[in-house]
Amino acid sequence: MNGEIRMTNDELPEGWQSCALGDVVDYGKTRKAEPSKISAKSWILELEDIEKDTSQLLSRVTFAERKSKSTKNRFETGDVLYGKLRPYLNKILIADQPGYCTTEIIPLRGNGTLENRYLFYWLKHPTFLDYVTAVSHGLNMPRLGTEAGRAAPFILAPLAEQKRIADKLEVLLGRVDACRARLDRVPALLKRFRQSVLAAATSGRLTEEWRMTNGANDELHNVEIEFEDATLTLPSTWKVTRADAVCSSVRDGTHDTPKYVKSGIPLVTSKNIRPAGIDFEGAQQISQDDHREISKRSKVDIGDVLFSMIGSVGHICIVETRREFSIKNVGLFKNNPGTVLPQYMFYWLQGPLFSQWLDPRLRGGNQKFASLGLLRESPVFLPPLSEQQEIVRRVEDLFAFADRIEARLATARKTVERLTPATLTKAFRGELVPQDPNDEPAAAMLERLRSGVPEGGGSSRKSKAGKR
Repeated sequence: MNGEIRMTNDELPEGWQSCALGDVVDYGKTRKAEPSKISAKSWILELEDIEKDTSQLLSRVTFAERKSKSTKNRFETGDVLYGKLRPYLNKILIADQPGYCTTEIIPLRGNGTLENRYLFYWLKHPTFLDYVTAVSHGLNMPRLGTEAGRAAPFILAPLAEQKRIADKLEVLLGRVDACRARLDRVPALLKRFRQSVLAAATSGRLTEEWRMTNGANDELHNVEIEFEDATLTLPSTWKVTRADAVCSSVRDGTHDTPKYVKSGIPLVTSKNIRPAGIDFEGAQQISQDDHREISKRSKVDIGDVLFSMIGSVGHICIVETRREFSIKNVGLFKNNPGTVLPQYMFYWLQGPLFSQWLDPRLRGGNQKFASLGLLRESPVFLPPLSEQQEIVRRVEDLFAFADRIEARLATARKTVERLTPATLTKAFRGELVPQDPNDEPAAAMLERLRSGVPEGGGSSRKSKAGKR
C-alpha cells in the first residue's frame, strides 16, 4: 500500500480532516427487498451492468426483464453504489433514479457531511483502491467486508469545498474520458486502414501509378472479371488463378494425434499460428519418428506460408525459422519463388477479397474449419513478380506507418490512464481548487455527527481554527 493511505492532519489543508469511511457513511447498512415486493418496471442493477474503472452504465434492466429471484438492496436517487465484490475492478456508480441492486453492491449516502460526487471520487482514489485490495478477503472472489469498509481511510474536506472539488473533477475527468474514448476508436480505424491497404494491394489499385511508369503501353489496359457475384476490374497483366497452381503444392499436416512426449519435436497446430510467427511455447512435443513420418506428407521449409484451418480460421504466418517442427490442422502453402513471393501470398491470404471468397465456404458450426480441398482451389489474383515486389514494399511501408501510430497510441493510453489517479491525488490533497477560510471545517462537521446535531446546525467559521 502506498504511503498516502494514512495521511496525517498536518499533511492536509487547513480545515480538512483524516478519518475513517465509517465516520461519515453507514457502510454496510442496507435496506433489503424481496423479489415479491419489487414491481415489474423497477430497475435491477447487477455488477455486470457497470463497466470497470470507467463507471459507465452498460445496461439498464427492469425486474421483468431480469426475472431475478434473489434478495436485493434498495437504493435511492443520488446514492453512491459501491461494488464490494472484487473491489479492484473499481465498479462504482451514482444512481440517477431509484432501484434495487445485488447485495454485492452497497448503497452509500453521506450523513449530512458529504457531497455524493465527492464520495464517489474518493472511492476511486489510488489510496482507497490500495486499501481495499489489501484487506479484501477471499481468493477467487475477494470482497470488502463490512468492518474493513468502515475502517477504510477517508479524507474529509469542508462541505462547500467538496462541491467545488466535485465540480472541478467532473470537468477534468470528463475531458479524460473523452480523450480515452477517442483513443479507443483508433484500433478499429487502424484495422480498417490495414484492410483498405490489402484491398488496394491485391486488386492493383495500390500500384496503378507504378504500372503507368514501369509497364508497356499495351499492358496498361484493365479487364473486368466476375468474382463472388460482383464485377471487379483488374490489370490485364494480372492472372486469376488457384493456390495450387501458383504454389509448389498446397498441403496440410497430420490428420491423427501423435503420442506426445516431454522432449521432442514441436507439433504446431492452428492455435500456435500468429501473424508475427509461430508460438512454439504453447506447442506439444512429438517423437522424432512421428516427426519424420509427418514430414513425408508436409515438410515445412523457410518461405512457406502457414494457415490455421480450424477454430480461428485464417491466422497466417510466413515460416522464417530453421527449427524443425510438424503441423496438424494447418494449411501449408509451399514456397514457389519463381511464381509468387511468400510475402505477397501472405498479404493475399489476409486480404478482404480472399476472406470474401473463403468465409461462406467454411464448414462446421461453432468451430469453423477449412478443408484442404478448399485451400487448394482458393483463388489468387497474381501480378507479375516485379509488381509483387513493389506491392510488398508499399504494403510494408504503410503497415510500418500504422505500427508507429499503434506505438504512439500505446504511449498515449498509458499517459491517459495516469491522468485520472494523478488528478484524484491532487484533488484530495487540496491542490485542485482554492480553500475558503469561511467554510465550516471538517472537524466541526464530524463533531456534529458524533453529537447528533442535524445538518446545518453548525456555523461558518471566521478563523482558521478547526484542525485537530
